[in-house]
Amino acid sequence: MSTETDIVAYIQEAEFDALLSEQKVVVVDFTATWCGPCRLVSPLMDQLAQEYKGRVKVVKVDVDNNKPMFKKFGLRSIPAVLIFKDGELAETIVGVSPYEQFSNAVDKLL
Repeated sequence: MSTETDIVAYIQEAEFDALLSEQKVVVVDFTATWCGPCRLVSPLMDQLAQEYKGRVKVVKVDVDNNKPMFKKFGLRSIPAVLIFKDGELAETIVGVSPYEQFSNAVDKLL
């Protein structure tokens, strides 16, 4: 069993566009180390990554290191989970939500 931090990798803005073009469905968790609610969403992202392995790519973006990316999507608060399909933003879930809200959003896109 790998450590939990390995399941969902952090990406930088430079990798983002390539990722969107390579993967059909991408789930992006905008997070920060100082954000308490983000820690509640993190295990849900790990669960999502495992449940949809091979079908959906789940990644994290540290907003402190990627402010332009955060602003680009008009986000004001975290945690914010953005779900992209075929490179287009399909769903935005802001705040702490139950796992089903994330999985249902992904199911709709598959």
